[in-house]
Amino acid sequence: MSLKFSKLTRPAIRSLQPGGKLHEHGIHVERLANGDARYKINIMVDGQRIHRVIGRESDGVTREQAERAIETLRTKAREERLDLPKGRKIAMSFAAAADDYLVRLEESGGKNIRAKRQHLAMHLKPYFGRDRLDKITTFDVDRYRKERGEAGASEATINREFATLSHMLKSAVSWKWISADRVPEMKKATEDLKPITILSEAESDALMAAAMMDEDDRLWLFVAFGLGAAMRHREILKVRYDQIDFEHRRIFIPQAKAGQREQPVTPSLAAALRRQRKADGDSSGWIFPAANGDASKVGYRTNMGRQFARAVARAKLDTSKITPHTMRHTAITRLVQAGVDLPTIQRISGHKTLAMVLRYTHIYGQHIDEAITAIDRPVPVGVTPKLHTNIRGHGQANAA
Repeated sequence: MSLKFSKLTRPAIRSLQPGGKLHEHGIHVERLANGDARYKINIMVDGQRIHRVIGRESDGVTREQAERAIETLRTKAREERLDLPKGRKIAMSFAAAADDYLVRLEESGGKNIRAKRQHLAMHLKPYFGRDRLDKITTFDVDRYRKERGEAGASEATINREFATLSHMLKSAVSWKWISADRVPEMKKATEDLKPITILSEAESDALMAAAMMDEDDRLWLFVAFGLGAAMRHREILKVRYDQIDFEHRRIFIPQAKAGQREQPVTPSLAAALRRQRKADGDSSGWIFPAANGDASKVGYRTNMGRQFARAVARAKLDTSKITPHTMRHTAITRLVQAGVDLPTIQRISGHKTLAMVLRYTHIYGQHIDEAITAIDRPVPVGVTPKLHTNIRGHGQANAA
C-alpha cells in the first residue's frame, strides 16, 4: 500500500529554498546551498532506529526511491521475524538479553553470577552489544577469540568468557528468546593443566577443627560434606533433608553440573546429618537455610566462601590455594589412592565423563607407580670419571 503525503508533495519539494527542510513518514528532504536536494530516511524497524542517507536529487534520487528503501527494510525485517521462536515478535539485542539474563540468574540463585556479570560488562557486551542475539555466528565468536587473544587474554580467560556466552545463549533458547539452531559453535581452547591442591589428613583435621570453632554454626557441616561426599560447593548448599535416604546413605541431587544423580555419602556424614535433622526439628527443609538478613530468594544459602576462608586462615593453611573445591579434589584423590575403580569414582564424584576422573589417576594413581616398575632395570655401580678418562686416553693412543 503506497503512502499518502500531505507535506512531502512534489510541488512542495520543488519549491524548497536552500536550507529548507521537509519530512513525512520517515522521509527527510533538505535543499542544499547549491540547490541540490538530499533525501534521508529516519525510521524505527523492529525496535531499531535506522537513519540512512538515500542520495541526492542530482543523482536521480526521488521521494519514490526513499519510499522503496523503507519498504525494503521493513520487508527484510518481516522475513527475519519469521525465523524468531514462536511468541517473539521483535529480535533482542545482545545487550538487552545480557541484562535480562543477569536479572533472571539473580532471581533463580544462578551460579557464578559475579564472574558472569564481569565477563558481560567488560568484554562480551562491548563487543556483541548492538548485534541481534539470533544473528551471532561462529565466525563472530572466532573473531572475538582472536581479538581477545591479541589483546593479551589467556586461553583460560577466554574459555571462561565463552562459558558465560554459551550459558547465556542456551538459557536464551530455553526462555524462547532464540531458536536452538541460532546458537553458534564455540570451540574451547586447550588449557595448560594446573596442579591440583589437596589436603593431607592432618590438614583436613585442622580445617574441621577450625570450622567447629567458627561463629557460623553450619560451617562444620559444610566441611563435612566437602570431605565426606566430594560434592561441589553449590550442590552442598542446595541439599534438603527430604532428599536424603538415610537407610541407603544416598542424597538425590535433582540439578547438578552433569544432570541429576544419587550421591553416596559416608556413614559418618549420614550420622551427622541425622543428628542435625533431629536438632533442627525439620525433616524436609534446607540443610543450609538462608541466614537472617540474607537477600537470597531461593530459601537456602548460595555461598559459603567467606566462612570457609575464615576456617582456612584459622587452621593456618594457605588461603590463596585452598578453596571449597579443594575438599572435592581431596576426597576424589583419596578414592584414587585407595585403588577404587574409575566408574565407581565417577559415580561418587558426579563427573560427566571419565576423562575428568582420569586427571586424578594420572597424578595420583597407585597403578602408575606399580606400572613403572615393569621397566625398572638395575643401574650399574662403579662407573667413575677415571674409567671414562682411561677409555678416552686409550682411544687417542690407538689413533696415534
